Amino acid sequence: MVDWQVTATTIYCEDVDDEVTIIVNGDGTVKCSGVQKYTKPTRETAEDIKKKSKQKGVIILCKETSCSKLPKYRDELMKKK
Repeated sequence: MVDWQVTATTIYCEDVDDEVTIIVNGDGTVKCSGVQKYTKPTRETAEDIKKKSKQKGVIILCKETSCSKLPKYRDELMKKK
Protein backbone atom coordinates (compact mmCIF):
# COMPACT_ATOMS: atom_id res chain seq x y z
CA MET A 1 0.00 0.00 0.00
CA VAL A 2 1.21 3.52 -0.76
CA ASP A 3 1.12 6.56 1.51
CA TRP A 4 -1.10 8.63 -0.81
CA GLN A 5 -4.77 8.28 -1.74
CA VAL A 6 -4.89 9.45 -5.35
CA THR A 7 -2.61 11.02 -7.91
CA ALA A 8 -3.07 12.10 -11.49
CA THR A 9 -1.10 13.25 -14.49
CA THR A 10 -2.06 14.67 -17.84
CA ILE A 11 -0.39 13.24 -20.91
CA TYR A 12 -0.74 13.52 -24.67
CA CYS A 13 -2.35 10.36 -26.03
CA GLU A 14 -1.45 9.63 -29.64
CA ASP A 15 -4.36 7.19 -30.01
CA VAL A 16 -6.96 9.92 -29.53
CA ASP A 17 -4.76 12.87 -30.54
CA ASP A 18 -5.65 14.70 -27.34
CA GLU A 19 -4.54 15.27 -23.78
CA VAL A 20 -6.00 12.84 -21.24
CA THR A 21 -5.68 12.54 -17.49
CA ILE A 22 -4.54 9.29 -15.91
CA ILE A 23 -5.82 8.86 -12.35
CA VAL A 24 -4.24 6.30 -10.02
CA ASN A 25 -5.71 5.45 -6.62
CA GLY A 26 -3.59 4.31 -3.70
CA ASP A 27 -5.01 0.79 -4.04
CA GLY A 28 -3.59 0.54 -7.56
CA THR A 29 -6.76 1.07 -9.56
CA VAL A 30 -6.28 3.28 -12.59
CA LYS A 31 -8.61 5.29 -14.84
CA CYS A 32 -8.20 7.46 -17.89
CA SER A 33 -10.35 10.49 -18.70
CA GLY A 34 -10.18 9.62 -22.40
CA VAL A 35 -12.03 6.32 -22.02
CA GLN A 36 -15.46 7.87 -21.39
CA LYS A 37 -14.91 10.72 -23.82
CA TYR A 38 -13.75 8.54 -26.71
CA THR A 39 -15.60 5.26 -26.19
CA LYS A 40 -19.00 6.78 -25.38
CA PRO A 41 -18.82 10.25 -26.92
CA THR A 42 -21.54 12.83 -26.88
CA ARG A 43 -22.95 13.79 -30.28
CA GLU A 44 -20.74 16.90 -30.34
CA THR A 45 -17.60 14.97 -29.39
CA ALA A 46 -18.40 12.26 -31.96
CA GLU A 47 -18.59 14.93 -34.67
CA ASP A 48 -15.23 16.36 -33.53
CA ILE A 49 -13.66 12.87 -33.56
CA LYS A 50 -14.98 12.24 -37.07
CA LYS A 51 -13.66 15.58 -38.29
CA LYS A 52 -10.25 15.04 -36.65
CA SER A 53 -10.02 11.50 -38.09
CA LYS A 54 -10.74 12.82 -41.56
CA GLN A 55 -8.17 15.64 -41.24
CA LYS A 56 -5.45 13.33 -39.90
CA GLY A 57 -6.27 10.45 -42.23
CA VAL A 58 -6.30 8.00 -39.31
CA ILE A 59 -9.01 6.55 -37.12
CA ILE A 60 -9.14 8.26 -33.72
CA LEU A 61 -9.85 5.43 -31.32
CA CYS A 62 -9.28 4.87 -27.61
CA LYS A 63 -7.63 1.49 -27.03
CA GLU A 64 -9.14 1.33 -23.52
CA THR A 65 -8.36 -2.21 -22.32
CA SER A 66 -5.22 -2.60 -24.44
CA CYS A 67 -3.76 0.81 -23.55
CA SER A 68 -0.18 0.40 -22.34
CA LYS A 69 0.06 3.87 -20.78
CA LEU A 70 -2.22 3.15 -17.81
CA PRO A 71 -0.45 0.17 -16.26
CA LYS A 72 2.95 1.65 -17.12
CA TYR A 73 2.24 4.88 -15.21
CA ARG A 74 0.65 2.97 -12.29
CA ASP A 75 3.60 0.59 -12.05
CA GLU A 76 6.09 3.48 -12.03
CA LEU A 77 4.19 5.09 -9.15
CA MET A 78 3.92 1.89 -7.16
CA LYS A 79 7.68 1.30 -7.43
CA LYS A 80 8.33 4.70 -5.78
CA LYS A 81 6.40 3.89 -2.60
